[in-house]
Amino acid sequence: MCCSPASLCPPGPTTTPPLRRPPRARCVEGRGAASEYHSAATTRSLCSTPFPHRSPVLRPRRRIPASPSSARVAAALVHTASVAAFNKGSNFIRLFSFKCQRVHLQENKKACSTKFQEDWDKRFNLPRITDIYDLKPRPTTFSLKKNRSPAGDENGTPMDKWNGYVNSDDRALLKVIKYSSPNSAGAECIDPDCSWVEQWVHRAGPRKEIYYEPEEVKAAIVTCGGLCPGLNDVIRQLSRHLVENINLAGGSFLGVSRGGAKTSEIVDSIQARRIDMLFVLGGNGTHAGANAIHEECRKRKLKVSVVAVPKTIDNDILLMDKTFGFDTAVEEAQRAINSAYIEARSAYHGIGLVKLMGRSSGFIAMHASLSSGQVDVCLIPEVPFTLDGEYGVLRHLEHLLKTKGFCVVCVAEAAGQIQLEARESRAYDLVILRSLQELLQKSGATDASGNVILSDIGVHMQQKIKMHFKDIGVPADVKYIDPTYMVRACRANASDAILCTVLGQNAVHGAFAGFSGITSCICNTHYVYLPITEVITAPKRVNPNSRMWHRCLTSTGQPDFH
Repeated sequence: MCCSPASLCPPGPTTTPPLRRPPRARCVEGRGAASEYHSAATTRSLCSTPFPHRSPVLRPRRRIPASPSSARVAAALVHTASVAAFNKGSNFIRLFSFKCQRVHLQENKKACSTKFQEDWDKRFNLPRITDIYDLKPRPTTFSLKKNRSPAGDENGTPMDKWNGYVNSDDRALLKVIKYSSPNSAGAECIDPDCSWVEQWVHRAGPRKEIYYEPEEVKAAIVTCGGLCPGLNDVIRQLSRHLVENINLAGGSFLGVSRGGAKTSEIVDSIQARRIDMLFVLGGNGTHAGANAIHEECRKRKLKVSVVAVPKTIDNDILLMDKTFGFDTAVEEAQRAINSAYIEARSAYHGIGLVKLMGRSSGFIAMHASLSSGQVDVCLIPEVPFTLDGEYGVLRHLEHLLKTKGFCVVCVAEAAGQIQLEARESRAYDLVILRSLQELLQKSGATDASGNVILSDIGVHMQQKIKMHFKDIGVPADVKYIDPTYMVRACRANASDAILCTVLGQNAVHGAFAGFSGITSCICNTHYVYLPITEVITAPKRVNPNSRMWHRCLTSTGQPDFH
C-alpha cells in the first residue's frame, strides 16, 4: 500500500592576549591553492590598491606545566571539550567527551577508550521487533541464483553456501582518520591525546534469515516534506511492477505535504490496516516522526518494522556521507551559478547573486561554489559575516569590481538568519560565542512542519548591494537568480539514482530482517543501518574548521567578513 503524508566546564586560567593572523591574500591575480601561499609582503606588491582586511583572532596554545595541577585538569577538560564541541556534526563526541575526560584523568587512557567503546556499542545497537516479540526466523526467499528455491541450485549447492548475504555481525567503520592533535583541521577527539577508538556500525544488506512471510507482508510508504530528486527512484525499489517507469520523472509519485496527524492516530491507522512495514522518506523532522511511530508501535507491542530513508537536498542529517538528492541539487545549482557568471561578466560592473537552499546548513552553497570555480563570495549560515563596515561583504564587492570588473556571490537561504552557538578555545577557556549575523528581522512564524519561516536573504542582499553602490556613486548591475524550486523538482542524476536504488533496497532488507527504528544510509562510503535516535539529535552543519570549507575559501579567495 502506498500512502501520502499524513555549563559543563569550570572557568580556566587567565587568558593571554590574542594573536592576530597575517591577512589572507585577497587581491592576488587568479585563485586557487597557490594564491593562498602568497605572503603578506607578496600580496602588497601584487595589489594595485591595498584593501583593508582584518583577520580573525587566533588564540595561542598555552603551555601547561608538566606537573599535574588543578589548572591543568580544568584546562584539558575545557580545551578538548571545546574543540570537539565546535563541530556540530559530531554530536556524539561532543556529548561524550566530558564524561570521557573525567575517566581519562582519574584512571587512564585505556579505561577512557573502553568506556567510550562500551557507550558507543550500546547506543548504536539496532532495535528489532524481536526485542518485544519471541519470534523464530525463517530462511529468506531472497536470492540472485537462477534457481531461486531455498533448497539449493541445479548443482545441489545449499543456499546457505551462497555468499550474497550479509552476516548479522558484519560492521563498517564510521571514521577512518586518526587525528594526532585536537588542532588538526576538522579534528574529532575524545581526549587531549586524540586516542583512536573504533566506531563500528551495522552493515546493511540482505540477511539469510527473515521475520516476515514475503507473500503475506503488507507495506506502506510515505514521502514527507518538500520535493527532492530521487523520491521516485526509492519508491520504485519497493513495488516495481506498479511503478516501473516513475524514476524517469522528478517529483513524487505519491505526492508530498507537510504536517500530519498525531502519532497515536497514525499508529491506529497502521493497526487497522494491518501494516507490517512502514517506509518513511524524509529529513530530520520526518526521521523524528518515524522514531515516534516506532516507539508507539513498540509500546503497543505491534509487529511493525519502521524504516526511514534519508531524503533532503540540504544534506543536513548527522553521521551520513550524504543524503539522496544532494548531488543532483548541487549539479543543478551549478547551472544557476554559471548563468549568473555569464550575466555578470557580460555587464559593466556586473554582480551575479545566487541564492541556494539550505535551511540550517550551507552544504549546497559550499559544494556548488567549490565545484563551479566561478564564485568569488560564498556565504553560509555556519560562518558569521557582516554586510556593512570596513570588513563587510559590500566593501569586498567594491574591491572586486575595481580589480576584476565583475563578481559572483553565492548565498545559502539561512545565511545571516540563524543564531549559532560556536565554542572557541581561548587559552583553554571555554567561550560561548553568539553569532552577530542577525541581518534580517525574524517573524517567528513556522510552516506546517514546525520549521521557522526565513526571510528572503537573497532579495535583502540584492537591495543592499544596489543601495550601497548608488550611495557611493559607483554603477553596479545586479543580476539576481533564485533557482530554489528548480534544484529540487528535477529528475535524479546518475549518482543520486544509484544511491536511491541501494538505499531503497537496503530499507527493504532491513525491514525483513526484523529491524525497526532504523535508517538506511551511507557512511564512510559503505551502506549501513543507524538507529534513528542517533541521527536526530541535531542537524548536521558545515564545520568551519573542516578541510572542505577551507577548500572552498581557497577557491573563492574571500576574506573573513567580520
